[in-house]
Amino acid sequence: MDFIPDFNLAIITALVAFGIAVVLGPVLIPILRRLKFGQNVRDDGPKSHLSKAGVPSMGGIVIITAVAVASGIFSGFNIQWQIVMYLMLSFGFVGFLDDYIKIVKKRSMGLRAWQKFSLQIFASLVFVVLLNINGISSLVYIPFTQGMYIDLSWFSPIFIMIVVVGTANGANFTDGLDGLASGVTLLVSLFFLYVAFAMDSPLAYALAAAAGALLGFLLFNSYPARVFMGDTGSLALGGFVAGVAIILQMPLFIIIVAFVYLAEVLSVMIQVVYFKMTGGKRFFKMAPIHHHFELMGWPETKIVATFYIVTAILCLIGFLAIGNMFYR
Repeated sequence: MDFIPDFNLAIITALVAFGIAVVLGPVLIPILRRLKFGQNVRDDGPKSHLSKAGVPSMGGIVIITAVAVASGIFSGFNIQWQIVMYLMLSFGFVGFLDDYIKIVKKRSMGLRAWQKFSLQIFASLVFVVLLNINGISSLVYIPFTQGMYIDLSWFSPIFIMIVVVGTANGANFTDGLDGLASGVTLLVSLFFLYVAFAMDSPLAYALAAAAGALLGFLLFNSYPARVFMGDTGSLALGGFVAGVAIILQMPLFIIIVAFVYLAEVLSVMIQVVYFKMTGGKRFFKMAPIHHHFELMGWPETKIVATFYIVTAILCLIGFLAIGNMFYR
């Protein structure tokens, strides 16, 4: 018998995740503050960020816990849930290591680039193996094609690893302003929640939990933030979004609905390449791109609201791009 997610149960899942986040936040924040797990602020960053120094980081633990517990209870621990949770937790662990080294070991850059990248590649490779072992299809739906899927064949593992690592780092770069990554990912999760329901996917409960957890976390992460998610949360969220999109056969939709992730990554790449090619000149005032707008004089809250609006519009475009994929 095919799995059919229950709408009411999904709402309960979201409410439970929200409740866990709301309860866990006030418990964890004082602990993080007591342990001096405070945010380190870049000396070359916007001056307005100096006031953020010392705000507890690693708050992503709240999101991860709420999503894993709430969705696990209501999803029945099905195999798709297990694989997505693996990806979320493994990338969250990489982020935790990075945060720990930055905050506790006082090494501002955290994990070295090659260390972080190697761990991400390994986690992605295991994800690919899990998909293959459990016979989860590697077909990819092409947006705006009215139901066309392609099989990437031998290129599929490489493609999946690129999607996972790219999305995770996109979410990581997006986490730079109060509530920015949380709100953007909330909207993206709601888009894929609709897709999961339309496809009768058991991932509906995981996505409902993510929406609830992020709403709860925003109570503490919106401006002025009382806690930051840190790399622990941003990498975990990126892994989560990539995992559900791939299992739902819609990784290309990440480019549409989570374009903010892509824009943040591209801005950093453009900045680095331009800097090297011009002998020290900068294409943006500062990268990632949300800092560029800050240095242009935009208030932080305006930037966050603008990115929310852009993501909401892109999600609407995503609905148009779905076409008739559910009527094969």
